[in-house]
Amino acid sequence: MANLKEVKGRIQSVVSTQQITKAMKMVAAAKLRRAQDRIIQMRPYSQKLSEIIQNVSAGQSDSTDNPYSEERSIERVLLVVVTSDRGLCGAFNSSIFKGTKALIAEKYSHAEASGNLDILPIGKKALEHFTKRKYSVINTYSHLIEKLNFADAKEAAEMVMADFLDGKYDRVDIVYNEFKNVATQIVKKEQFLPIQEIETEESNGEIDYIYEPSKDFIFDELVPKSLKIQFYKTLLESNASEHGARMTAMDKATENADDLLKELRLTYNRTRQAAITKEILEIVGGAEALAQG
Repeated sequence: MANLKEVKGRIQSVVSTQQITKAMKMVAAAKLRRAQDRIIQMRPYSQKLSEIIQNVSAGQSDSTDNPYSEERSIERVLLVVVTSDRGLCGAFNSSIFKGTKALIAEKYSHAEASGNLDILPIGKKALEHFTKRKYSVINTYSHLIEKLNFADAKEAAEMVMADFLDGKYDRVDIVYNEFKNVATQIVKKEQFLPIQEIETEESNGEIDYIYEPSKDFIFDELVPKSLKIQFYKTLLESNASEHGARMTAMDKATENADDLLKELRLTYNRTRQAAITKEILEIVGGAEALAQG
């Protein structure tokens, strides 16, 4: 009977866990819907703004310098690493950690060895992970994911851009999960600064804009704005990816709980049948002993 009690307790525990995973899946699905709408609305705007900048910059004279495109010898590096605040989202965070370490080993091992590599974590999981591993961490905007909005993202982007212009960093890369669909998130390692020239297809051609005020003024205004939009879009991508990963993880956990419940109930029934059979045999054996006596 002790075994029966133990199995029954495990069944109740799995049922309770399954109720939690179902609830978390529903919450993640609701949040995903909102996050997905935000990123879908942002992508066309961000893409069109980048196209305009490319067309304007294509017509810029060589004498015009864009400080955000200045290529330097890479000595000091900043990595912006975007994760979640919470776990229970599958390999969402661990993939980012692996991708970041692979990027450091591949391109920035010299900066890490000389102590010239800083990490700006966005998300509590990134803060905890890299702090424990003794990386040089800038704990200024790790809270952004909790209540994601453009004003805070803009402030973080402005800090990164100012540090680049001041020469504090020669290269700024962002590591994040790009949202593809509910079940698929792609780890992206993108260069944020200096700005890379995007090769456009010849079929697109250059658009002849009419400028008011001057082309240089518009270019100087558009570039910083584009960088801030790109930074915010990165956070939106990661946010949607997180909810998709959590929804998928909780769905799998619920399915696993179903499988485990089937096994436990089968074990419970077998144990119960064995106990009943044993009791019947004991009663029959006792009756026969009395009859013989």
